[in-house]
Amino acid sequence: MTISVVIPCYNDAVFLEKCLEALALQDRSPDEVIVVDNASTDASAEIALSAGARVVRLPQRGIWPAAAAGYDAATGDVIARLDADSVPPADWLARIESALVDSPRTDLVTGPGDFYDCSPLVAWLGGTFYIGGYFFWTLFWLGHRPVFGSNFAMRRAVWLEARLRVHRDRDDIHDDLDLSLNLSPMVKVRYDPTLRVAISGRPFDTWSGFARRARWGGRTFLQDWPADNPWRRHATRSAMRLHRAGLNRVQRPRVGR
Repeated sequence: MTISVVIPCYNDAVFLEKCLEALALQDRSPDEVIVVDNASTDASAEIALSAGARVVRLPQRGIWPAAAAGYDAATGDVIARLDADSVPPADWLARIESALVDSPRTDLVTGPGDFYDCSPLVAWLGGTFYIGGYFFWTLFWLGHRPVFGSNFAMRRAVWLEARLRVHRDRDDIHDDLDLSLNLSPMVKVRYDPTLRVAISGRPFDTWSGFARRARWGGRTFLQDWPADNPWRRHATRSAMRLHRAGLNRVQRPRVGR
């Protein structure tokens, strides 16, 4: 199994350097690291190159265009994703590999994040209500666990199947939520609460920044409404499960007479 790590980056040179240092210390080294330079005006690209990363330059601004360009460029069997301000622990890639090798039916593995660069109270509130709430409540809409963009990995086949269905050119929606909404019902998402990375507390620096993220969330959920709604999604997944169960019964070998 080969693993590509994709990191979208816009003017995050200081954070990116720490992220790349953490990747260099992984127990299981990445097979390639792709930094998508999203029209940065700082030293992000230079830092990426000096760390041995492959730089994909994308003049179109936006987290989704940048992430999609990175996924397209990745050559690994597995595409792992971090943000520039993510700091993965040394066993991050080893645990991802183990999760996908030990469970061949798992297509995507994701986990939460722990906030740094903020007060302990803000870190707790962010982890409990912001990230925890995202995983908890989105489950009811999707019928499966969502992807968390700062910490996940998917088999390359998952991206190849979804890449033309997602709204990859939009810069006003959440890329990870949009990907979650457009995964095939056949995709099995594994949520591992112990697969954690450190992430910056910047979302809580200003109320305006937090409100913008909230607006993006609502816009992402409702962009395909009413054609795509929770009731239809759950019905589709239930039908797929019943169909799969029927196939398993037909294919199960008979024992005895």
